[in-house]
Amino acid sequence: MISRQIQTLLHQSNATTFPQLHSLILKTALYHDPHLISNYVLSAASTNSLHFAQWLFDHHASSTTPPLFAWNTIIRSFSDSRLPLQSLTLFSRLLTTELKPDNFTYPFVLKACGRSLMLGFGGSLHSMIFKVSLDSDQYIGHTLVRMYGGCDSIGLARKVFDEIPVRDVVSWSAMIAGYVACNAPLDAFKLFRDMRRANEKPNSVTLVSLLSACTKMLDIDVGESIHGYIIANSIAIDAALGTVLLEMYSKCGHVEKAFQVFDYSMCEKNLQSWTVMISALADHGRGKEAIFLFNGMQRNGLKPDSMLYAAILSACSHLGLVEEGQWYFDQMVRVYAIKPRVEHYGCIVDMLGRAGLIEEAYQVIKSMPMEPNSVIIRSFLGASRNSSRVICSEDELGKLLLKSEPHLGANYVLAAGMSSLSGQWKDAADLRVVMRRKGLKNVPGCSWVKI
Repeated sequence: MISRQIQTLLHQSNATTFPQLHSLILKTALYHDPHLISNYVLSAASTNSLHFAQWLFDHHASSTTPPLFAWNTIIRSFSDSRLPLQSLTLFSRLLTTELKPDNFTYPFVLKACGRSLMLGFGGSLHSMIFKVSLDSDQYIGHTLVRMYGGCDSIGLARKVFDEIPVRDVVSWSAMIAGYVACNAPLDAFKLFRDMRRANEKPNSVTLVSLLSACTKMLDIDVGESIHGYIIANSIAIDAALGTVLLEMYSKCGHVEKAFQVFDYSMCEKNLQSWTVMISALADHGRGKEAIFLFNGMQRNGLKPDSMLYAAILSACSHLGLVEEGQWYFDQMVRVYAIKPRVEHYGCIVDMLGRAGLIEEAYQVIKSMPMEPNSVIIRSFLGASRNSSRVICSEDELGKLLLKSEPHLGANYVLAAGMSSLSGQWKDAADLRVVMRRKGLKNVPGCSWVKI
């Protein structure tokens, strides 16, 4: 009776109630029930409470072997989590039991191999799949293509793809995604042409990969034709498809079209969609609109992450909104408990430097819990040079810059310029001599415009 009640509670559980449910199972000693363990692991995965599931699974396994369904469930859960390597550890433990992995086990472990770039482990799994005669399983074939593609072994992925006896839209989509992941967008389009010749209709997953290929190639014409295909075939623009459309248009310089997709076409939006749109506006100099959209997102109840805060701080920096930028930085730390990363500090330093607040920017660099990277140092030294104001420790920063990037001529020019500004003419001359001796040049920036 208690077991049935707990089974019911498991289906209604969430991240808040799971610890209490966990205690109840321990008190009633029901962790020996194999069926309950399987459902427990499944519920834990859906509520992001995998640490509870791992503990109870290990506790159960110490007395008796859990059923294969429970193994598959926890392996699958870890393969989708931030700890995919744990799936490989669990699979290795499974091989020491009397149970044998089935056609559900292998795809989960292969996915974990692809996500953790464990090509050697994945190759061993491929050999095991041959030995147990599961190589003709279509689902396993799809996952093998994804695993090899994810590990940048596109040749092996194509070999598996060519050997799949009956290819469906999932097979084609997996191989196209593999080409895109391995930075071979032209091969992705060639394969898509073959897919159309085979009379296979693309789905939204295929289109996401093709739009990503357009983004890599900055090919707005092909991207617009794919968008036209989506509209003509009444394909719903969900969060995944909409986000990649936003990215394609914004990276190709058409931020207005990206905003039209975001505002009128997307049937659902997630945090990534908002992040891409806000970042696009900030990158294209439309900082006020980016801030307005960010505030609107918060009013909709979405919680921003560290990547989104980097975008909004960048917008404040380019607009010269020092007070607003400091307020958002404080909000990030105090309200959302997000630990600032180097890119956040970089935005603050750049923002203060652009506003001529050199001493304040230097204090931020001094307060950083990590060493400043070359981008932050260049930004600070450039701001100091532009304002003709020298901080006593800029020599140290110049040396740190040359140490981190000794083969970049622009760094020597910047360091020599700062030495000249502070009246250290000999140091400036020495830096230029070193630069000539190493054959370094200050290469000017350049860009391409497609007409």
